[in-house]
Amino acid sequence: MVWCIGSLEQQGEAFVQQPVLSDAAPIQVEQHEGVCVIRATGAWTIDTSATVAQVLNRLSPAADQTVQIDLDGLSALDTTGAWLLYRLKRDLRYAGFSVSFVNVRESYGALIEAVAQHDAPCPISPPAEHSLICQIEDLGRGTVRAFQSLMDLVGYTGLVVAAFARVIANPRRMRWASLVHHLEHVGLKAMPIVGLMSLLIGVVIAQQGEFQLRRFGGEYFVVDLLGISILREIGILLTAIMVAGRSGSAFTAQIGTMMLNEEVDAIRTLGIDPVETLVLPRVLALIIMLPALTFYSDIVALLGGGLFAWLSLDISPGAFIRRLNDAITLDTFLVGMYKAPFFAAVIAIAGCFEGMRVRGGAESVGEHTTRSVVESIFLVIVLDAMFAVFFSTIGM
Repeated sequence: MVWCIGSLEQQGEAFVQQPVLSDAAPIQVEQHEGVCVIRATGAWTIDTSATVAQVLNRLSPAADQTVQIDLDGLSALDTTGAWLLYRLKRDLRYAGFSVSFVNVRESYGALIEAVAQHDAPCPISPPAEHSLICQIEDLGRGTVRAFQSLMDLVGYTGLVVAAFARVIANPRRMRWASLVHHLEHVGLKAMPIVGLMSLLIGVVIAQQGEFQLRRFGGEYFVVDLLGISILREIGILLTAIMVAGRSGSAFTAQIGTMMLNEEVDAIRTLGIDPVETLVLPRVLALIIMLPALTFYSDIVALLGGGLFAWLSLDISPGAFIRRLNDAITLDTFLVGMYKAPFFAAVIAIAGCFEGMRVRGGAESVGEHTTRSVVESIFLVIVLDAMFAVFFSTIGM
């Protein structure tokens, strides 16, 4: 409640709630020898507080003056006006002036005193944060978010599988033009960068293998090292990582932009399933093309390693092929090829899943694109480890 103290007509008469408005200037400043007298006039109430505050902000007494605030000219005062008077006195004291109120009525003084009592600093200090507890809390929250994202991804995988089952039951539901487009995008257009990467990787593995095996006089075994490592692990793993960074991120950015433009909502409004329309062609295209890219990567990597062996180790192409044929079996090649469809499904589903989660603006697109690449690579490595245990168990 805001109390307004009106002018007193008789000595000792109780104050009444009487808002007073005045068109007169609220402050008059008089300069005497070493003394600055600030006369508060008119009504200092909530209705005139904006004007009074503007005038107070322009006050600037001389540095060597004593300041007196004369309240004899006040016709009305409420809690807002009392706060302005108290703040004026407080700020002037902080600035180094000697400040005092003069001609203060008892009721006005009591109100100013009541306002001053509520200007005390808060005795309760915020609790200190313990760095270790904060780190544990952040770790817990991150773990919960990661687990929730994993559950959402599993549920989204179920939607993709259900959509795939519907397409198998009714092939007319498949968007074949979109499938062919994505086959070209994730397959043919990825061949230059995958080929260059594989060629360099083959050369690096052959060079490092030769450098280490030379100590034992086994340079010739670099062909065994190159063939087994490329066909079983390196070829498929690096190709999957390259595809995750290239195609998986593109899936997220494309679908995420459609989410921002409300195109996905429009597709749903037309009664079309976005999973069948947008996600399934991308997933199938990557499942088809990643094994082909893996085979291409294996061949190019072996060519790069064979070229290095020919130029540096004097192992002729014929000798390289014969040694490679003795070192590897069909199972060595199939181990890498078996992984490719699973890696492709994980990359495509993760990319489309993060694209569907885009909200807000361009920053969200970038955030989820980065997240899709990280998730894809992480899941690919986890799957690769699981496959390694599985194939070791069955003897492949």
